[in-house]
Amino acid sequence: MNKPLEIQGSLLARNTLLNLIGQGLPLVVAVVTMPFIIQGLGIERFGLLALAWVVLGYFAIFDLGLGRAATKFVAEALGKGEHDRVPVIAWTAVIVQATFGILAGFVLVGITPPLVERILNIPQELIGEARLSFYLLAPSIPVVLVAGSFRGVLEAAQRFDLVNAVRVPFSIASFLLPLVGVLLGWGLPGIIALLVVSRCLAMLIQYWLCTRVFPSFKGRPRFKRAELGVLLGFGGWITVTSTVGPIFAHLEHFLITSFLSIGALPFYAVPYKIVSQVVILPASMAMTIFPAFSYAGIDNYEKVKELFSRPFKYLLFGIVPIIVIFVAFASEILELWLGGEFAQKSTIILQILAIVFFFHAFAHIPLAAIQGLGRPDLKAKLDLVMLPIFVVLCLWFIPTLGLVGAALAKLLVTVIDVLYLSWMVKSLTKLPIREMFGERADKAVIIASLFTLAAFSFSILPKSLLADVAVLSSLIFGYVLLFVRIVMDDKDKSAFQSIRKYFQLGGGKV
Repeated sequence: MNKPLEIQGSLLARNTLLNLIGQGLPLVVAVVTMPFIIQGLGIERFGLLALAWVVLGYFAIFDLGLGRAATKFVAEALGKGEHDRVPVIAWTAVIVQATFGILAGFVLVGITPPLVERILNIPQELIGEARLSFYLLAPSIPVVLVAGSFRGVLEAAQRFDLVNAVRVPFSIASFLLPLVGVLLGWGLPGIIALLVVSRCLAMLIQYWLCTRVFPSFKGRPRFKRAELGVLLGFGGWITVTSTVGPIFAHLEHFLITSFLSIGALPFYAVPYKIVSQVVILPASMAMTIFPAFSYAGIDNYEKVKELFSRPFKYLLFGIVPIIVIFVAFASEILELWLGGEFAQKSTIILQILAIVFFFHAFAHIPLAAIQGLGRPDLKAKLDLVMLPIFVVLCLWFIPTLGLVGAALAKLLVTVIDVLYLSWMVKSLTKLPIREMFGERADKAVIIASLFTLAAFSFSILPKSLLADVAVLSSLIFGYVLLFVRIVMDDKDKSAFQSIRKYFQLGGGKV
């Protein structure tokens, strides 16, 4: 931890691969289980389940930026060898988050009646079930916030092996538990209760892992006002982003139910839920490089350049094939997976949202840079400007263009976000564009563009399922081969060799 340059090579590459696995396994389970969940619950009840996921995401605003701040300052403490500060920083964040999480739970209980009875367009026969489901969600809010702090401690220590050891099974459980509830004949409240219990168990496991990595974490929780001041000083601007971020993520879901109907929401929420899983990769990558940016500082030219350009290259390498598959074969995917109705109504939605999350993925790297370099206010100020614009776009597009309008509004604000953040990194670091993205970035973009054009050209031709699999596999193989030979340098190859040795040795130990 005292040598942060290791993050640029083997550690970054290893954590990227771990997060790819963490992204892929829950996605596979979601693909298999979603049709059965929709069939078992029905369109309206599944819409309520989708809203439950949204509610849990929005009430993360009560984090107050402390999770992100704790990760930053725990990482800095480790870099300076101040291990005795780690439990104090972490417990201070946990205590405050638990307090505000309990408050958020009471807020949810208070707003549930008007939310389900007047604001959301929920069928009368489901009002009681929806009300009880939202009540059951309330106690999970402090659990989610506290678990985020424990996870942040592990991320600050670069223990993404342990982070994914918890994330993968419990992300899978988010899809398996509703299926179990359907098979048992339970209603939506019973399924929500299962999900809440699952989150509680995940929190306890993350706490236990923290005590294994940092034995000093055991014992009585310690609160220190001075550490809270440091955390809040950084977390204040993070709070703005954390408050506005969930609105950007889910506002259109609520407006779809208001302007259209709860029955229309699944045709947007299902493709959104699936394609959004690609964010796990760039988000986890950003969390890996975030403490390294904090350590390097804004004046360390070479380290900042390396930390920005190499993740950009890895992300382009990993995410382009995934997004291209979603866009080029959206209709076939939905037809095979969910049937003709979803293919008819959701194909264009899936395609637009795939492009949305392509741009969104590349926003994570400059965001990690500006926050790690001590300027979280830049993102917060952008959010405050863009939020009313997004609201206006949704109010204009959704009534006139329906679900397509919701997706287009999301695309516009996402493109502006990534362009602004990248420009701010250039302004802060004074890096030329070519050096910021790496000397081989132009070659990487050309190869990715050629692969994309080839995939789209093939997708419009008459074909069979066997031809789809064969040609697409060949295109991906060619893409990987060209990228590795032309774009990857000696440091990349050395990093991948270290990954192979890591897994041959059975991974890290707790």
